[in-house]
Amino acid sequence: MVYSFQRRNEGERRVNRRTELIDLMHDGHAGVIASCMLETDEGIAIVDPGPTSTIERLSEGLEAFGASLAEVRWLLLTHIHLDHAGASGSLTERFGELEVIVHQNGARHLLDPSRLMKSAKMVFGPDTDRLWGECLPVDEPRLRVVNEDEVLSLGGRDITVTYTPGHAKHHVTYFDSHSGTAFVGDTAGSRVQGTPTVLPATPPPDIDITLLEDSARRINQFDPDHLFVTHFGWVNDVESHLGGHIERVREWTKRVEADLARGGTDEMLSAEFARDVGAEIRNNLSESDAKALERGAPPKMSWYGLARYCRKLQQDA
Repeated sequence: MVYSFQRRNEGERRVNRRTELIDLMHDGHAGVIASCMLETDEGIAIVDPGPTSTIERLSEGLEAFGASLAEVRWLLLTHIHLDHAGASGSLTERFGELEVIVHQNGARHLLDPSRLMKSAKMVFGPDTDRLWGECLPVDEPRLRVVNEDEVLSLGGRDITVTYTPGHAKHHVTYFDSHSGTAFVGDTAGSRVQGTPTVLPATPPPDIDITLLEDSARRINQFDPDHLFVTHFGWVNDVESHLGGHIERVREWTKRVEADLARGGTDEMLSAEFARDVGAEIRNNLSESDAKALERGAPPKMSWYGLARYCRKLQQDA
């Protein structure tokens, strides 16, 4: 089955203010985690500031555009995973006027990030501090909690928030009408800017394929000119990217179902899956781009998320 979208034509959009990508050079590697600077009449908004370990690089990126961290007024979080939002507490501690925008289901993890850090240490072990840095709590008065759908007016820039779960229960997408950009976090997968290959990002624990498909439709309803994916960068072929992502999610789900049916340890099956995905993407990408894609959306972790989803479906059947 071909998964496609009907796009709307609403004419050309204006671009009044700068919208700039900042490569956070995570763990010293280019093309893994992207933040975006949105210039407004009242300061700077940052979509997904990244982890605390890359704050210095975020600062350098802003300075390259003639701005500074002190000018940042809003952090727009697509979701609260450390690679997207881990720096939020550190930044609010340093800058008194900074406001953090997050879905209501994710707010509690910003108020108390202990569970986030516990999960990270289970996965990354002794590398946790190096990769992500500390994750400080955000004081409740600094949070602006958003729900299903609403429009934010940030310094003359209208940002529409829509709920897009499937990757995480608290995931939202921001649509900026000025640039025609949908900031989709991890809901539309990962893709190194300027390359053709799309990889799903389906780690545990919240993966839901039905919700991912519905979220893709929600994103497409904005008829965006561009997507901004945190891993990594601008996507201009919006329709083919969204459709290709869902097709790949379906393919991977069938593969994982077959893996579970034939048996074997999760460690063995996930390693085989990661090996096969790695070989496939290297048919289309350079080694450096393939490594960046795998760092942004590790296939082994995606196998575990899909396995959890498949097992839950079996239990509920």
